[in-house]
Order: sequence, then C-alpha cells, then structure tokens
Amino acid sequence: MAKGCPLDRASRSQRGAVRRHPNKGARWVKEKYLKTRGARNWVFAATEKQEDGTQRELALLQESDTPIHRHIKIRANANPHDPEWEHYFESRWATKMQNSSKGRAKFYRVWRRQDGMCSTCQEPITKRTPWGVRHIVKRAEGGSDATGNLQMHHLNCRRNY
Repeated sequence: MAKGCPLDRASRSQRGAVRRHPNKGARWVKEKYLKTRGARNWVFAATEKQEDGTQRELALLQESDTPIHRHIKIRANANPHDPEWEHYFESRWATKMQNSSKGRAKFYRVWRRQDGMCSTCQEPITKRTPWGVRHIVKRAEGGSDATGNLQMHHLNCRRNY
C-alpha cells in the first residue's frame, strides 16, 4: 500500500478488506468497499445479491447515525400504585410503546383484535384519528401489559370502565 494512503489508518473492517484481497492494490480495495454517501466519504459498504436477482448495498453505520431519544422524567409526586395517577402512567407507557417496533406490533395486534374499531364508540380507529390504549384490568389493580389486557379507544371517548 502506498504511504499516506487513507487505508493505512483505516478501521478494522477496512483493514479486513485489504487482508481479504492480498493480491489487489489499495485503489482497487477502495473502489470496491469504500463509497461516498451524501456528505460522508470513505463509507465502508458492500453490495449484496438477493435471491430475486436484485442488488442492495449495505453500509456500515456510524454512531452518529443512531438518533438520540431523551427520556422524560416522571413527575415527582406521581405514584404508580395510586389509581389517581393511572391515566398519567398509561399515557407514558403508550408513548414509549409507540416509539419501539415491538410496541407498535403489539398495538397493531390489539387494533386487529378489535377489527380496527374503538372499544367505546365502535367507530373506526385510523392513523388520522387521535387514539390511545388503556388496560382492561388496571395495572394498579394487578393487570398486565399483555395484548389481551389492552383496548384501543379514541382520545375523545369517555373512560367508562
């Protein structure tokens, strides 16, 4: 490799690419594995052939590619065992679930079980209508977060349970 070539001070994955092709030069390795993506240069990437014949490119992520999600502190006087605070903790829990793929999948299963209808007014729940999730048996009374213990409803529907 030529002295001063960026592959000299490369990451482990880039050095592994050089070791994988001992008979190829640094320029060939750079053209094969190191790409330019937007404003980023020297992005380690590889092309993968899929079963249907198409190709997709896989790029190594940087730490800065991960979005930062700040947590919201719990109110100082909130008590999860007090039924008065049940609505507050349900809304915190629902927000947390909406931000995770497992949580969205759980909400989808609840929505499907209810045939896409509000449990209170029996009107359709859509992406455009504001909706929420509540526990059938409240958590303060020993209920769980299982799909069978959840109901979806419109936010403007009264809580009559």
